Amino acid sequence: MKIKQINIPPIPAVLLSIISVQSGAAIAKTLFPSIGAAETASLRIGISTLILLAVYRPDLKKITPEQWKIVIPYGLSLGAMNLVFYMAIERIPIGLAVTLEFIGPLSVAVFGSKHFIDYCWVLLAGAGIVLIAPWTNTKIDSLGVIFALIAGVLWGAYIILGGRISKIMNDGDAVTTGMLFAALLILPFGFYENGFCNLTPQLLGLGTALALLSSAIPFTLEIKALGQLPARTFSILMSLEPAAASICALIFLQEHLTFYEVLAVVFVIIASIGSTLTSSKKQASSNI
Repeated sequence: MKIKQINIPPIPAVLLSIISVQSGAAIAKTLFPSIGAAETASLRIGISTLILLAVYRPDLKKITPEQWKIVIPYGLSLGAMNLVFYMAIERIPIGLAVTLEFIGPLSVAVFGSKHFIDYCWVLLAGAGIVLIAPWTNTKIDSLGVIFALIAGVLWGAYIILGGRISKIMNDGDAVTTGMLFAALLILPFGFYENGFCNLTPQLLGLGTALALLSSAIPFTLEIKALGQLPARTFSILMSLEPAAASICALIFLQEHLTFYEVLAVVFVIIASIGSTLTSSKKQASSNI
């Protein structure tokens, strides 16, 4: 018997996803020194896949050729995005990596826009992202920067493909099948790095918590939101990620924000709220 899905409105679903991911990021930081980036990513995706398979139990035989054509690249982009991002934050500060990664969602927001006001929200969010980035640090690993930019491109692909698959496939089945292909892509990298030889019961427990907070919960929430929100609205809402990371750092790590970082937080929040409000008005007027 499958677990009944909880119906959460799209905007709260995205916000809950952001909180969940940021909580998982704190756990990931504790795993990196012990098992490395690739093995951490493999552990996260692998356990998440097992959890989702147990919860949703999708019937792969019932998936149509049309659905396979989208769910496979959706899953591969999801897995590659997570692996490359972890490789980035292994080399550069996480704040810079998250900022650079936003090339993906912002590109989706720009290219998917048809109204001048949407460009204004994108520019405002972009200004906030630029302000929050530690550009004054000259000792930045160039390979880490490249990995973060690649993760951004993959994030953009994930948003587009997630929006498409959510319209032709059940949410739980879509994210579970996608995660299955993400695991097939990413697990060999984990075995290549350390072969999971360093795993202990404690690390496995942390990996399970990481899988829930950073993959199983947020990806399920996001696939539901992607089916109900325009891609550009979803992209700008996700620009709350750098702001959420800064606030979590202040609360849990006592890392105080500078004036420009506070300004950046304000910019991205205003852009997110503005994009959501104008999108809601457009949808309401189109239904009249």
